[in-house]
Amino acid sequence: MHLQYKNLTIRNASVSDAPLLSAWWNDGNIMAHAGFPNGTGETPEQIAEKISQDNDKTHRRLILELDTCPIGEMNYRNMGERTAEIGIKICDFSKQNQGHGRLFLSMLIASLFHDMGYQKIILDTNLKNTRAQHVYQTLGFKEVRLRKNSWRDHLGELQSSIDYELYPENFVNFTLKD
Repeated sequence: MHLQYKNLTIRNASVSDAPLLSAWWNDGNIMAHAGFPNGTGETPEQIAEKISQDNDKTHRRLILELDTCPIGEMNYRNMGERTAEIGIKICDFSKQNQGHGRLFLSMLIASLFHDMGYQKIILDTNLKNTRAQHVYQTLGFKEVRLRKNSWRDHLGELQSSIDYELYPENFVNFTLKD
């Protein structure tokens, strides 16, 4: 996958991105919302192995670039029945809260619906991540389930999450509005 919109690029992660992904994934500040306040502990070699197994039909890790500089990552997973599960992290904190996330999400979602034939997109987020909830809702995602105290993070603290889903007819594509 290689998607371009103005100065934003989404591209397939390559094994050469493994050290950067490892640095991001092992930063507890970046990964706390995902339940890893101490990071994931994955080495560049372990991540490179995972990336080498990615393919468009099952799962793909993606790098987000602003002006050709990596600032975050996304992924999608084929869940079957024309459903994709997605995730996003803007890992460069100085690039958060600037509207990039909704544009990157718009780019990916449009491609998943129009180019790859998915009919539903799902995701979840930590109940504490109100910024992400707002972005997802402005894109047309609908809340389908609240999972109260359903999992524990690495520190053993109970966490809650919200499950969302999006259908093509509800999708608000911000690349068409920008």
